[in-house]
Amino acid sequence: MNPQLGAALAAEEAAIYAYGIIGVNLSTTGDVTEARTAEQAHRGRRDYLVGRLAQLQASSAPSPAGYQLPFEVTDRAGALKLAIHVEDGVAQAWRPVLPVTTGNDRATALAAMTEAAVRATRWRRLAAVSPVTLPFPGRP
Repeated sequence: MNPQLGAALAAEEAAIYAYGIIGVNLSTTGDVTEARTAEQAHRGRRDYLVGRLAQLQASSAPSPAGYQLPFEVTDRAGALKLAIHVEDGVAQAWRPVLPVTTGNDRATALAAMTEAAVRATRWRRLAAVSPVTLPFPGRP
């Protein structure tokens, strides 16, 4: 298996899990809609990767039944903080895919990294975090 694609898949699966936690801790319709849209985007990327790895006849590690969150999430502020953390992590997972892919795979990786950075910016804005953007999305 391409280790970079495997890492991107793991990040997408973790994001899907995290958005379940994020969603139940948001209260406004706008926040919940944003979280549902983000989760759907991550499900789409996960499905793409699973299909692509199957085409490459590569296996991926099974996703865990649960994940250890980096911190406790009990309210909107914690949910927004987790959403930012997740999207930054997804961008970081997709960045190494860029130099090892070409064509549609590279375009998908670039779009995934960019979309995660945009989502992180939206969450930072909602959380009133400054700076709202990172100078180089996907960099640790």
